[in-house]
Amino acid sequence: MRRPVATDGPAITALIAACPPLDGNSAYCNLLQCTDFADTCIVAERNGAIVGWISGYRLPSRPEELFIWQVAVAAQARGERLASRMLDHLVRRAQIQPIAFLSSTVTAGNRASWALFEGFARSRQAPLEKTLRFDRTAHFADAHDTEWCARIGPFRSAAPDSAEPNSSKESI
Repeated sequence: MRRPVATDGPAITALIAACPPLDGNSAYCNLLQCTDFADTCIVAERNGAIVGWISGYRLPSRPEELFIWQVAVAAQARGERLASRMLDHLVRRAQIQPIAFLSSTVTAGNRASWALFEGFARSRQAPLEKTLRFDRTAHFADAHDTEWCARIGPFRSAAPDSAEPNSSKESI
């Protein structure tokens, strides 16, 4: 598990495309995440192939909160708790300390994401609030399901990971 770099962009774009129901981003957006937001994103590699991706950013108005934009795990790496391990690794990253809250938006039917965030809340012994963020009709003109905000915290982050930004800390 490591910080992304610009050359990861094409593989991340392909991984997101292979993980419905994730919304596809432009290749340029993924490149910006891999460069300008690398400290708050993480990739997981296995045998030289990217099999996991979490993109996130600190909320500008609440820098102690990490917003998770997307979580993608390749089919061959599912069922291994990879998303959970990546999320844990990301919030321990020394470059983004201190983090006391984690949030994301999730559609009601995305059971995998709800399970990930519920498990994270349990592991941090922190509350998980669910509130309406973007309404299907008011915000998406009925073209996308309602997005609910899952906000976890406050929690205590695990001990910061002092490894070099691109080093692998955990084998996947």
